[in-house]
Amino acid sequence: MDAFYASVEQRDRPELRGRPVVVGGTSGRGVVMAASYEARPFGVRSAMPMAQALARCPDAVVVRGRMDRYVAVAHELRAIFHRFTPLVEPLSLDEAFLDVTASVALFGRPAEIARRVKDAIRAETALAASAGVAPSKFVAKIASDVCKPDGLLVVAPEEVRGFLAPLPVRHVWGVGRVTEAALLRLGLRTIGDLAAAEPRLLARHFRGGAAELVALARGLDDRPVRAAREPRSIGEEETFARDLPRAAVIPYLLAQAEHVARRLRARGLGARTVALKVKLAARSRAGRFPTLTRRHTLAEPTADEGALFAVARTLLAHLDLGDRRVRLAGLAAANLVRATPVQLPLFTAARESAARRAAAARAVDELVRRFGADVVRRRLPP
Repeated sequence: MDAFYASVEQRDRPELRGRPVVVGGTSGRGVVMAASYEARPFGVRSAMPMAQALARCPDAVVVRGRMDRYVAVAHELRAIFHRFTPLVEPLSLDEAFLDVTASVALFGRPAEIARRVKDAIRAETALAASAGVAPSKFVAKIASDVCKPDGLLVVAPEEVRGFLAPLPVRHVWGVGRVTEAALLRLGLRTIGDLAAAEPRLLARHFRGGAAELVALARGLDDRPVRAAREPRSIGEEETFARDLPRAAVIPYLLAQAEHVARRLRARGLGARTVALKVKLAARSRAGRFPTLTRRHTLAEPTADEGALFAVARTLLAHLDLGDRRVRLAGLAAANLVRATPVQLPLFTAARESAARRAAAARAVDELVRRFGADVVRRRLPP
């Protein structure tokens, strides 16, 4: 999908159409989740600090992300994909691989199927999508990236090497900023340069994966599309407008637990592991903000916000923070499994539901007492 989060916001709010829109944290310390194509000419990109984005594009409209909304739209997209093939492998909320090999007889050649998928998305969701058609997942992904926005690019098998050769090495899977810098130091600037390299020579400069990098650069990727892949984790995190002491982080964890639990239940999943992420405010000697992570594995999987919150709160309590304040906190559910429905007797279910409501009410009352009603009201979902 093209600028997915920002495009959903522009679709749902007509007054944002044609304007530079940045989705992410609304505080100066927030991070950009997505930028509309009107904002991108200013150099605004995802994962950029919000303060930097606004410095580059002062007229941008900042919109807080609505993950529940994006997940709902993603379900609509998956339903469209599955009309054309059962072999759909989600790559993220707004990306997926489709193997249409067995669908050609019914829907036409792969390029025609891609066009029909794009048309269906536009007609049913009012959103634009870009599609890459190629003999492998790696090449199809790059093709979809380079033809954005609203593009369709077909790379035939005999065209793969020529298509890849002039592209920067950063397009290769597994090449992040550190690996890219190392390749550039070796004079390997394009995928063609990397394809011509000798894996044994590269292995001297990399701990591992040199052979895989060269194979991808040569267009060799035989990985199949694996359907119905479940997410590895579901999480929420937030960078705070100001640095917080440990106790003031608790209302944020409560809201994150609610959001994560809701997404787990929507997917029919339970989590065996709860993870806490905390980024400290004080910079390290290397100039970075130290990040602490802790995990706890439960005896039974859960999609209950109370259980997620209790674990996260305990993990936070046991962190050795000293007097250091917190810049960011996040909660994630991992080690996910398909939830097994349990049918409780009517009166037992009613008692448990009432007990949960009472426990939640007590927790909220305690938070209000400690932090004030305004703070808690802002953090809890409606």
